[in-house]
Amino acid sequence: MTNKIGVSLKIDVSKIDKTRLFEGTKGTYLDATVFIDINNEDQWGNNGFIAQSVSKEERKQGVKGAILGNVKVFYKDNSESQQGGNFSDAPKQPDDGFDVPF
Repeated sequence: MTNKIGVSLKIDVSKIDKTRLFEGTKGTYLDATVFIDINNEDQWGNNGFIAQSVSKEERKQGVKGAILGNVKVFYKDNSESQQGGNFSDAPKQPDDGFDVPF
């Protein structure tokens, strides 16, 4: 079974910790983490959030990245296929130091 989703992100750029931006070969970058629960929506129709990433050492110290915005699933395709993964095989909550509200 192939599971495809389309998501839209709404980011409040004023919440970005600009000291965490870094220069790459093609521009200025920001590391962020997205948490998505495709089966649940909050009262505004969002399925998750996007947060600014922190280092492994910072996570061990209890530092959490700023929540920058929301994630909304706008497309789901659960068509049958010979290849692909299954969302049920994926862990519900990654070990990255955030308390996911779902």
